[in-house]
Amino acid sequence: MVIREMRDNEKDLLQDFLYEAIFIPEGMEPPPKDIIERPELKLYYEDFGSGEADHCFVAEDDGKVVGAVWTRIMEDYGHVDSQTPSFAISLIKEYRGKGIGTELMKKMLEHLKNQGFKKASLAVQKSNYAVRMYEKVGFRKVDENNEEYIMVCYLGKE
Repeated sequence: MVIREMRDNEKDLLQDFLYEAIFIPEGMEPPPKDIIERPELKLYYEDFGSGEADHCFVAEDDGKVVGAVWTRIMEDYGHVDSQTPSFAISLIKEYRGKGIGTELMKKMLEHLKNQGFKKASLAVQKSNYAVRMYEKVGFRKVDENNEEYIMVCYLGKE
């Protein structure tokens, strides 16, 4: 398993991984693939690479990209302010639960810290098993609504 920066010619992968990132509770049908065309989801990938906080690392297994973590400053569900990048992370189902997501998160958090960012944020559905992994890498719940936690990771001294 190799973790590396996403190449420019791989940006279309973000659409596939965004769809994979949609949390589907047990027993629910997955949404149609074109859900990622909704404005509130397009902002995760449209014109990616144009912002100072647009960063992406991928996990590659035997030449195949199996996971991605990416950030950008955007008015998404996890938005806390205009200086804080929001996270998105996704792994192909067969690669989940093997520690790859944790390694991707750690790599991105270190990268953002080195870039001078003070914190990072994300939103996660309360029933998503990934909540524990986010806490393990340093995210803390700062707010919540009926369905989601808003979590922040401070990248230096608070």
